[in-house]
Amino acid sequence: MSFSHSRHGAVGWITLERPKAMNALNREMIEGITATLRTWRDDPQVRVVVVTGSGPAFCAGADLKTAGAPAAPGERDFLDQIVVFFDALRGFPKPTIAAVNGLALAGGMEVVLACDLVIAARSARLGDAHSNFGVFPGGGGAAILPRKLPPNVAKYLLFTGEAIAAEALQGYGLVNEVVADGELADRVQALGEQLAKKSPLVLARMKKVADEAADKSTADALRHELLELRDHQRSWDIQEGLRAFVEKRAPQFKGY
Repeated sequence: MSFSHSRHGAVGWITLERPKAMNALNREMIEGITATLRTWRDDPQVRVVVVTGSGPAFCAGADLKTAGAPAAPGERDFLDQIVVFFDALRGFPKPTIAAVNGLALAGGMEVVLACDLVIAARSARLGDAHSNFGVFPGGGGAAILPRKLPPNVAKYLLFTGEAIAAEALQGYGLVNEVVADGELADRVQALGEQLAKKSPLVLARMKKVADEAADKSTADALRHELLELRDHQRSWDIQEGLRAFVEKRAPQFKGY
């Protein structure tokens, strides 16, 4: 199996499991993860999703040994599958966390870019690496990296193909936290459990507005926020939250 998925409480874990290939993405992996995301999208028991890797690498990108293989007649080629996979991860309505356990390169860096939060092990290194093999990014490397980092830093990673320590990228805001290698899983699970206690409806609506804000004027982004608030005022979760505040108890959110 090229990956595994499991649920710990309300936190769903997707683990890339091709350690001998540095968890490089192949067809089986991206099809399976995409299917898992579609299932968890509508599963109320899964409120947060974590993506991580097994072994010394998080993900070294696409498996270049198989990525260029032609598709059978009537089937999607690898690039089509990659686009569907990244759309599913980037557009996932629930919070997503990249638990970067090791080297994240090329498509592996793009997986990180597609997640909402990034927690990295101290030994982790991240880079674009496409230029090292004359490969052009297709999951957001050139398009999204300059939105996450200062443009000159993004271009340095794109042009040189070098990998940078997670702690350095924390300074630029790409990585939220850096933890000791042996503490990564526990810290990410704890963060996932913290998020799972929030209203899933609030988080989904916040994520939607925040993701779309960069492509709008300030006035349009504020208008979008107010429209979402108007809808949210009709929800169970806001009424439950207000009742819990008055009654001095923990709210029991339902997600609608």
